[in-house]
Amino acid sequence: MARERLTVPIWDLPVRVGHWLLAGSVALAWITGESETFRLWHAAIGGTALGIALFRIVWGFIGSPPARFSAFVRPPSEAIAYLKTLSTGWTTGNVPHYTSHNPAGGYAVLALLAFAIVTPLTGWFTFNEIGREFFEQLHEAVANLFLAVIAIHLAGVAVGSIAHRESLPKAMITGKKLATPDEAITAAYGWGLFPLLLTAGLGAWWAIR
Repeated sequence: MARERLTVPIWDLPVRVGHWLLAGSVALAWITGESETFRLWHAAIGGTALGIALFRIVWGFIGSPPARFSAFVRPPSEAIAYLKTLSTGWTTGNVPHYTSHNPAGGYAVLALLAFAIVTPLTGWFTFNEIGREFFEQLHEAVANLFLAVIAIHLAGVAVGSIAHRESLPKAMITGKKLATPDEAITAAYGWGLFPLLLTAGLGAWWAIR
């Protein structure tokens, strides 16, 4: 007999705050990317994104159970099978439900974190005029790929919200998702906000020092 799913706390505070800080950082970096006037700000914002991404990687090993990589990084075959099911059943809700990220979403998270690290690093070389045109072009290419991955991620969030009959953006705000009571986290892990903000600040400092 299937256990009843209720709306319970799943995403801890550092995951939620880090998610929206990273989203805001990427948006601001995109806005300031073409302006010489905001060049310093652009570099600092990129460093902030780098710090947030590095924190999230560490949190993927020591954070709350749903936030850990072991909870959502599954074999590629499972991600492919999930996408096949999603392609045929997303409008009917006949899609397997996952407490943490779904198998395809898990790989999206890894890709986003990778780009959130590589993009600022190539930007740092550009900011410090190392490699000149090479790193400038590389940074622009990587940034464009990053935006493409973000677009795919947003499309996946929209489709996933319909398929699972729950608002995934809202869940990343409130921290609550459909799950069985025994899967709920029992604490907000608020202590993780200090290292999150510290690494974000250090990232910004490193980028413009």
